[in-house]
Amino acid sequence: MRILLIGSGAREHALARALARDGRVEQLVVAPGNPGTAAIATNVPLDVLDGAAVVAAARDLAADLVVIGPEAPLVAGVADAVRAAGFACFGPDREAARLEGSKAFAKEIMAAAGVPTALARVCTTEAQVVDAMEAFGAPYVIKDDGLAAGKGVVVTSDREEALAHARACLAKEGGDPATHGEPAVVVEEFLDGPEISLFCLCDGTTVVPLAPAQDFKRLRDGDAGPNTGGMGAYSPLTWAPETLTDEVVERVAEPVVREMAHRGTPFVGLLYCGLALTSRGLRVVEFNVRFGDPETQVVLARLESSLGEALLAAATGRLDQAGELRWSRGAAVTVVVAAQGYPGQVRKGDPLAGLTEAEAVEGVHVLHAGTALDGDDRLVSAGGRVLSVVGTGADVAAARAAAYAGVDRVGLAGSQHRTDIAAGR
Repeated sequence: MRILLIGSGAREHALARALARDGRVEQLVVAPGNPGTAAIATNVPLDVLDGAAVVAAARDLAADLVVIGPEAPLVAGVADAVRAAGFACFGPDREAARLEGSKAFAKEIMAAAGVPTALARVCTTEAQVVDAMEAFGAPYVIKDDGLAAGKGVVVTSDREEALAHARACLAKEGGDPATHGEPAVVVEEFLDGPEISLFCLCDGTTVVPLAPAQDFKRLRDGDAGPNTGGMGAYSPLTWAPETLTDEVVERVAEPVVREMAHRGTPFVGLLYCGLALTSRGLRVVEFNVRFGDPETQVVLARLESSLGEALLAAATGRLDQAGELRWSRGAAVTVVVAAQGYPGQVRKGDPLAGLTEAEAVEGVHVLHAGTALDGDDRLVSAGGRVLSVVGTGADVAAARAAAYAGVDRVGLAGSQHRTDIAAGR
């Protein structure tokens, strides 16, 4: 099987790592990739938002499958171009990708499908935002309607901070058709209880869940500081109800897939269900339409069956014929090493050291996110979240110890990471 994987972050490095060790994958090309994927696959330069360029790369490879990792090309319709050219594609088309591209649209789908979620109002003016905040009360949950690289949500009891975020979102240009092209924010009631993530492979009809995970959104220990794209994650969730996965599939994923098919826009790809286990029961926090970061790093570290076969089955409508996924009995924990200034203005170009030493720790591998090679071929930081250090072990405690032993060996000036990922789990 020849696979073209689109993307360049830690998520794509995790996907590439799983595909590279898959005996059914003969050739793997990552576009554009990063210095980490270059060590296990062939990197090719490519604009991920250019559908014609992605199709050309698929033709050059004679790809059996194209896997689109990031959300931006999916929302831009790159999967549509790939399918139109006759290639099997793992990733939803433009219309189905609106589940992530517009939170207002996702709320519309959930209402139609009867999926439990937070009460919410879609607002296109500041006056509407104020009314919604007064109706729901603090803590205030303010979400940018569109894509925001995992940083479009503010949860705060500070009224002015909430309003400032809403104003910034409403000042953006353009919006989703669900809001008639106007910039919008979604104001929601606050959901109590722990959050979990469940990835589901979908072929337009059938849903196959992966292993649940939990990530840590806030920048600092104790869930303090601003929201980020995620500072760490772990799997499995030994504290979660045994029926949780079945409940999410039956009450969330399958109804959404049926509703999308009913509308003539079948969902083919990865449906990421972000969930809260509240005092009133299961509620959906958000949907993404691709593998999530950093949960992908721990979920795929535990996958023992063929990822390539599973993704191809989803892309070609054969999930009901695919064998069951197999998971290790052990655990995985990932800790994100971020650059100075993240999630705000970050410092780039600092040399990275100690990666070989980190991977010498038993059970540890390092995934690249915001890295690059400078003019002297030195590995340097090139983004906010720079690395994901993944530890595996017999249980969460062992995996956590391995991950932090790896982090201790990484050298990056001014770097920051949480010290409490998966603590006590």
